[in-house]
Amino acid sequence: MGRLAQTDGLTEVQREILATVRTFVDKEIIPVATELEHRDEYPAEIVEGMKAMGLFGLMIPEEYGGLGESLLTYALVVEEIARGWMSVSGIINTHFIVAYMIKQHGTDEQKAYYLPKMAEGEIRGAFSMSEPHCGSDVSAIRTKAVPDGEFHVLNGQKMWLTNGGSANLVAVLTKTELGEDSVYRNMTTFLIDKESGFGETRPGLTIPGKIDKMGYKGVDTTEMVLDNCRVPADRILGGVPGKGFYQMMDGVEVGRVNVAARGCGVAQRAFELGIRYAQQRETFGKPLTGHQAIQFKLAEMATKVEAAHAMMVNAARKKDAGERNDLEAGMAKYLASEYCKEVVEDAFRIHGGYGFSKEFEIERLYREAPMLLIGEGTAEIQKMIIGRRLLEDYKLRG
Repeated sequence: MGRLAQTDGLTEVQREILATVRTFVDKEIIPVATELEHRDEYPAEIVEGMKAMGLFGLMIPEEYGGLGESLLTYALVVEEIARGWMSVSGIINTHFIVAYMIKQHGTDEQKAYYLPKMAEGEIRGAFSMSEPHCGSDVSAIRTKAVPDGEFHVLNGQKMWLTNGGSANLVAVLTKTELGEDSVYRNMTTFLIDKESGFGETRPGLTIPGKIDKMGYKGVDTTEMVLDNCRVPADRILGGVPGKGFYQMMDGVEVGRVNVAARGCGVAQRAFELGIRYAQQRETFGKPLTGHQAIQFKLAEMATKVEAAHAMMVNAARKKDAGERNDLEAGMAKYLASEYCKEVVEDAFRIHGGYGFSKEFEIERLYREAPMLLIGEGTAEIQKMIIGRRLLEDYKLRG
């Protein structure tokens, strides 16, 4: 373990968890990641290993069978997993967001039913906001939920569900006509149980199949079609309609810390690959590291890895302290994803022609990094959030 991306002030328990996860990543993920990724194969054995370690319940309170750890612990675990294979961190991220939303906003009955099963990995979560015609513009969603006695009838089409096939619980944001003066107060989150797999996984709910992607393979990314899908009213998150937008944004806020952590992990692995290859490869009679241009590149890469990690840790600690962290989470997500892309590209350049070969791990990282630029809100969305918060804090008085 190198000097970069160390975190001060961790407890003994946190250090033990991270050491266990790093060993798991080095032994069980890195050796098979590229092969599985090239086949676009779901990492079933890796997922079972994460279940055994309790990672699906990492932040679920102990009273519900989880480990009760902090967002910081979770983010550092995600960083380690993404260092091995970013797709695996995506499998637990969407699950975690749904569990977090239920923990923060669910009724007592919803917490008692879902959280113990989610902690064991028996119930696996996905969440759904985006639709084919809109991504970051959440206010433009068209999926509607109409009351019908003790049920709501849902119709619409959703897009970009991570874990859409493997999950058996989906948190879905819908429009509900409540007569409020703001579109954001006319949105409701439903917890929809379904079968794992593809096709009609519940009456009125169809998962057509996996979306074929440039990178971020292995994990299933899907559409979801709702056609008169009847959902009981007691599956409204929190039991009260009209709060869905704010519940989802709370989940996405911690999700942005997660994406920042993923960017940190991928950047760390790219740096490891780059500095190792630079010491093995010779040009003009000396190792690549003997050339000042390569030393400069490694220096820039390492500085970016360190800076992104520090911002991610700060954003997680803010949330753990109960403070508002939308500014810090936005900054961390923006910086970590941009720096990740740059560090991966520099490592790719260090590899020269071999970086273009599928035999080398950096080729996989080069295709994975772009997803972080758009996941949980694009860089442009992050800059809008950051700018608005700064104007709030630095508003001229008088």
